[in-house]
Order: sequence, then structure tokens, then C-alpha cells
Amino acid sequence: MDGLNASELFKGRYSYSYDDLILLPAYIDFTLNDINLETSLTSNIKLKIPFISSPMDTVTEAEMAIKMALLGGLGIIHCNNTIEEQVTEVKKVKRYNNGFITNPIIFRPDNTIADLLHTKERLNFSGFPITENGEIGSKLLGLVCNRDMDYIEDHSIKLEDIMSKDLITGTEDMTFSEASKTIIESKQSRLPIVNNKYELVSLVCRKDIINNKMYPNASKNKATEQLLVGASISTNIGYESRLDALVSADIDVVVIDSSQGNSIYQIETIQYIKEKYPNLDIIAGNVVTNEQAANLIHAGADALRVGMGIGSICTTQEVCGVGRGQASAVYNVAQYSNSINTSIGNITSKWSVPIIADGGISNTGHIIKALALGASCVMMGSLLAGTDESPGDYYYKDDIRVKKYRGMGSLESMKGKCDRYYNSKCNKGNVNVAQGVSGEVIAKGSLETHIAHLLKGTKHGFQNIGSCSIEKVHLNVSRGRIRFEIRTLQSQNDGKVHHLYSFEQ
Repeated sequence: MDGLNASELFKGRYSYSYDDLILLPAYIDFTLNDINLETSLTSNIKLKIPFISSPMDTVTEAEMAIKMALLGGLGIIHCNNTIEEQVTEVKKVKRYNNGFITNPIIFRPDNTIADLLHTKERLNFSGFPITENGEIGSKLLGLVCNRDMDYIEDHSIKLEDIMSKDLITGTEDMTFSEASKTIIESKQSRLPIVNNKYELVSLVCRKDIINNKMYPNASKNKATEQLLVGASISTNIGYESRLDALVSADIDVVVIDSSQGNSIYQIETIQYIKEKYPNLDIIAGNVVTNEQAANLIHAGADALRVGMGIGSICTTQEVCGVGRGQASAVYNVAQYSNSINTSIGNITSKWSVPIIADGGISNTGHIIKALALGASCVMMGSLLAGTDESPGDYYYKDDIRVKKYRGMGSLESMKGKCDRYYNSKCNKGNVNVAQGVSGEVIAKGSLETHIAHLLKGTKHGFQNIGSCSIEKVHLNVSRGRIRFEIRTLQSQNDGKVHHLYSFEQ
């Protein structure tokens, strides 16, 4: 057979990047529409697409996390902020898309317009129920929407004086489809659900009905119908308070954010989380070797981030001389994860912890290689930075529209928090050594359009290597059906656009 199988390729003593390798084409017997990219984020969480946004302060806040979840992926809210700021971002995601909203924001009749506007500005809502005591389970009195406050300049006016009282409501035995039909027929934007005592028990929003139709692959918590969202924490002193607040905000998965995850600090953090919140999934890392992976897996990690020093704005390998080529890291850690045996009584079985390829992803070819080498998902930073949904404003530099993008180890980012690189544990002086840079990325436009291109490119790659799913590509690689070759530098150059005066992407 042409080329090498994966085990032959990685027996050598070289550290390979994605660009060092090329996948050889295989037999095609299915269409792009037959390809299913559903995957495992952790041992317990499934996603429709294998894309995750990185917990970086120029990549993922609420807007990015909402759109990633609607499209079938996931966003991880960064922790380079205060606990309150991070929790606010999580709550924005959780309150965005629901079925029956059982914990809506409610006001009392004696609250003022100013009270409502303060909450509206913070959470970006436009309509609120009013009950007798401002809580769920209290008698419903009315609703206040934007049109009720239009052109009112006196914000000290009480809500009872402007609220709409003639309401169409639903009953608590109503199904979501029945509630949806009522909203559509009544042309309302919200439907309060009440019991036989006219007490508010939940709320249904028209926006959620529309989103259910527009985004059928959305990543949701099955129990609450809310969008899935993750959040990062560090291992620094005081992380427990941040964790408690995030769990109270209903995060679905927590990421322990560290450039080098094989530490006593991370192992103790994993053990603490598993003891206090046994049902909360943990993504641990980062790791690049089997030994690192073993320590975190046996501590209780539900997924591993793989990658060290290979991000476009990361300088860890230059500064520290430590890391690994990303292709080698993903393949070896995935192989280890898939070979673990666990014994229960007299029964020994195999189990695996999903691998997230984090960093070094700059095109769909890299995504395909990462998934083929054993990753279940890819985590992206620079590839998503510069989209409309990433934090920050667009500006022009040299007549090009750009957005700020920086590494979490950059000096600029360290002004907020610097404990991802253990600086706060071991550096009590005034000197910080950067392991990342700050820069700009060219504007990419809508995330929805951008993700659609990434998905289509990934499916084309899967078709060319004869694999119609992530599970199938892993199986074909393990059986040697998918073959690889090492590329020379000139071979890499030939695979790129070349010998043109100019071109358009």
C-alpha cells in the first residue's frame, strides 16, 4: 500500500506538525450529505459539530458562546475577568434560548423603569413579567416590554403604571408545541404560563420558537432546553469561589485553564471538583505526552485539551523550549486515552477520554488531520477571532479592517490575570515573562457564515479519505486504511497557492 499507517509514522523520533503530514486519498462511496460530524465533547456531552471556541479574552464571551451553541458547537467563557463578569456572561448564554423558562427575570409592581432598564442593559432582554412579590410562583399582574416604555423620560415611574395588564396566558399543563402555537396565533412575543391560581410558573418566548426552527442542531441541555456553555477557571488560590459561582449559573462543563496541566495544582483541583460537584464534567489540560495525560485522566478528567506552544500567538516553545509538534501530540495522547483499561470486580473493560486538539488550527486541512489523528473536537482561537461575535470592536490598520487578538500569556493579557502560566504562584517580583503576543486579525464577518465554510471544507476532506463520520475516521486510521506521508518543505509549498501575481480567496 502507498504511504504509512499512523503507527508506523509516529514510531520515529520526530515531532510532527499538521503541515508535516499529508493524508492520502481513499475510495469514495457516499455524498457530502451522508457525512455526520456528531462527536463527544466529554465522556457525557455530545455535540453536533466538533468545534469549540477557546477560553481567550479576545475570542469567547457570551455572544460567541451563544452562536457556537446555536450552530451545534460550544463556547468556553474565559476567566480573565472578575467572578461577577464571568458569571454575567454565562447567564446571558443560559437565558438566551429556552423551552419553558422556569427562572425568568421578574419585577415587582413598585419597581421603577430605572430598575428595569438597569437589568435590560446588563442582560439585553426586552420584556419582563410583573408579579406581586417579584418572584416565580407569585400572582401574575402584567408584562412590561419596550413599547410600554417608549418616549417615557421619567425613569422613576413605577412599573405598575405602565405594564400591560390584558394578557394572553398559557396553562401549566400545556406542551411546548401548544405554547408555540398560541404565541404564533396571538402574534405575541411572550407567553406567561400560569397555574389555576393565576400564579406565574414559567415563560415562553417567540425568539426561542424561531431559534428551534433555524438552529435544529443547537447544543442544549436536555433537561432545561438551555444552550450548553462552558467556562474556564484557573488553579490559583481562590478558584473555589469562582467555581461555586459558575456552578450556580448552571455551566455545563468547566475547563481548567493551564498551559501545562501536569501539575499538583491541577490534579488537586480536579479532585476537589469531583468531590464537591461529581456531576460536573471537567476538561483538563493542556497536555502533549502520555504521562501528562495519565495523571489527569486518573485524577478524574472527562476530556483533555492537547497542545502546548503551537497557537498562532503563543511563544511557549520559543521562550521555554518545551512543547511538542501538534500532530504528534494529538496522535500519541489519543492512542493512550483509547488504550486505558478499567477494572470493576472481575470485569475489565476499555474506556476512553475524548481528546480536544487545542491550537495550531489555521485551516480546514488542519481540522481534518486533527480529527483523523484521534481528536474528537478541535478548539479554535485565531480561526474564530475577528468574527462579528468575538469580543472587541473592529478598527482599521493600514486600510485593513481588523480586530484585536492576543495570547493569554501576552503581557497585555497578564494585566488582568496571569495565573494560567503559574506566574502568580512563583513570581512575586515585578517581572513577568511573556509566553504570547498581542496583535490583530483580519475581519472575518459573521460567525455563522464562517462556521458554514469550515464545516463544508471539513466534509470535503472526510469524503476524500473515505470516512463519513468521526467514529469512522478513527476506525479507519486505527486499522491502517487511512494512509499518511511525510511532506518535504517543497511539497508543502506546492500544496499552497503559488506562482500567481495576485489572487482572491
